[in-house]
Amino acid sequence: MNDLDDELVSNPQTTPSFGEIVDRRRRSLLAGAMAGIVSGIVPFGAFAAPAARRAGVVAMDFSAVAASSADEVRLPPGYVAQPLFAWGDPVGDGPAFKHDATNTAAEQALQAGMHHDGLHFFPLDGSSSHGLLCINHEYTDDGLLHAGGMSPWTAEKVAKAKAAHGVSIIEVRRTGDEWRIVRPSRFARRITADTPIAIAGPAAGSAGLRTVDDPLGRLVLGTLNNCAMGVNPWGTYLTCEENFNGYFKAGVLPTADEKRYGITARTAGYRWHEHDQRFDAERRPNEPNRFGWVVEIDPMRPDSFPVKRTALGRFKHEGAFVTLARDRRIVVYMGDDERFEYIYKFVSSRPYSKGETTGGLLDDGTLYVARFAESGGGRWLPLRHGLPGLTAANGFADQADVLIRTRQAADVVRATRMDRPEWIAVHPRTGEVYCALTNNAKRGSSEVPGLNAANRRPENLFGHIVRWREAGGNAAAESFSWEVFIECGDPSLANENLRGNIKGDLFASPDGLWFDRGGRLWIQTDVSTSVLGDRNHANFGNNQMLVADPDSGQVRRFLTGPRGCEVTGITATPDGKTLFVNIQHPGESPSERANPDQPTAISSWPGGQFPALGTGRPRSATIAIRHIGGGTIGEAG
Repeated sequence: MNDLDDELVSNPQTTPSFGEIVDRRRRSLLAGAMAGIVSGIVPFGAFAAPAARRAGVVAMDFSAVAASSADEVRLPPGYVAQPLFAWGDPVGDGPAFKHDATNTAAEQALQAGMHHDGLHFFPLDGSSSHGLLCINHEYTDDGLLHAGGMSPWTAEKVAKAKAAHGVSIIEVRRTGDEWRIVRPSRFARRITADTPIAIAGPAAGSAGLRTVDDPLGRLVLGTLNNCAMGVNPWGTYLTCEENFNGYFKAGVLPTADEKRYGITARTAGYRWHEHDQRFDAERRPNEPNRFGWVVEIDPMRPDSFPVKRTALGRFKHEGAFVTLARDRRIVVYMGDDERFEYIYKFVSSRPYSKGETTGGLLDDGTLYVARFAESGGGRWLPLRHGLPGLTAANGFADQADVLIRTRQAADVVRATRMDRPEWIAVHPRTGEVYCALTNNAKRGSSEVPGLNAANRRPENLFGHIVRWREAGGNAAAESFSWEVFIECGDPSLANENLRGNIKGDLFASPDGLWFDRGGRLWIQTDVSTSVLGDRNHANFGNNQMLVADPDSGQVRRFLTGPRGCEVTGITATPDGKTLFVNIQHPGESPSERANPDQPTAISSWPGGQFPALGTGRPRSATIAIRHIGGGTIGEAG
């Protein structure tokens, strides 16, 4: 999540927050345990993980790296990182990157975008040495992107900024110990904020999606703020639109729906509306409704249209994490990455058949939102038109309206407000679901009434990870049980609220989560550059990537990133011997826009660590990580 939206709270509800529920749950467990001690009976699970979840301690055969503030990527002994694909690199046969930022908009549309985020490796013919990488580009730093930064601000600069958003698809091959981009490649392409994208599902063609440019409401130009991702069993990629609101300018008095999605007259400073009327919500009031969706891309068919799948709801999608229910229905877990927003899941109406190659399964099903109970249980609440509260009498005209206004529908059914739900990961053997809740410094503030009551961490500066188990181990179930897996913190701090319960290496603001085939939980962090290194975060160093044992909770640090970066996006080859990771926005300043006259003031990565790449300005990049001995990542010591 980019911090231009960090101060935003657009949920006015006063239902109990997850923090309040956690605190009440903790007190209930403690009271029950104490009563059990008196009687000689301690409730099973009060202090220990349920036996049904135990999958055996996973191997973490590497030496932990120390926290670091150095301007480089650091790995355990025996591991090497190779920069593979940096902002401005051509996706195929295309223009080279210019370190003085003078590439044109047309050239940028053929190059890697900025701010790499979620990614996935699609093997070609099952190979672990040849495949396609789909890589998201979340947002831009206009101080680095343009010669002269935003002064003057021109239509060409808007076009270049739009071209630096979206998704890159590249073909990669390993020869010996080195990965290279295959050029030319019939698969190579860029999808940007101007690429035609189809609209499918229940909201397609609805009144809320029609515009002057698209009177049928079935074709939109572009995708933007592409954060995390997902992968369908039929081999397609899901890219997710997160903070779309910041690109649109509302009128002086935003509508209630605009306020609920954080669309204001102030914007997030992108200024696209000055040269593209689509982003002026006063003139094009339905255009914002056409963003905030999950977009499906078929990387194997370079001539195919991407598709926005509206049945999955419209909100600030952090990701769309896909698994199968017992009856092989598709289940997609999703977080809405903003303070006090919700966790969702979609369950398809019919099962997936092996060999099926269509995303139509994502157009027909039920969207649910989570309610966490103090008892440690929870319910998935369906967001289906006609159910109580979701009717025309309550302002929801039809199912399309429920999906376009997903946040408002979740408000009505009284879902549980969470602390910025980020990536979600499903354990490959137990089926347990883990969600990173990165932080919420506004819990208990005057902006959200009632949050001071019975709340153990009124300012959740460091975040936590929650996990749940679906009833019967079935991902399509409508109930679940939950617990907090890790509360992040620093035990050296005097404030009890900031100590946490981490076993092993410290980290803060968990963001990316991913399970490898061995059952190791990889955790990536995104401490905001506005607080990175401050007195509360002094011991954490730069953002990092760690490995956790889901059973014991032990955590070990595997990677530290360069200055000002976020570590995000992770995928592996099928043999587990290459790990691809994204280093996003190295050198980012607290304001998120660099001084164009001093582009390397904070970082010169990757060029500072890999001089062959040049040091004109810091660049987001995908790196390939291997063990020198050729072993499985995380197991080779």
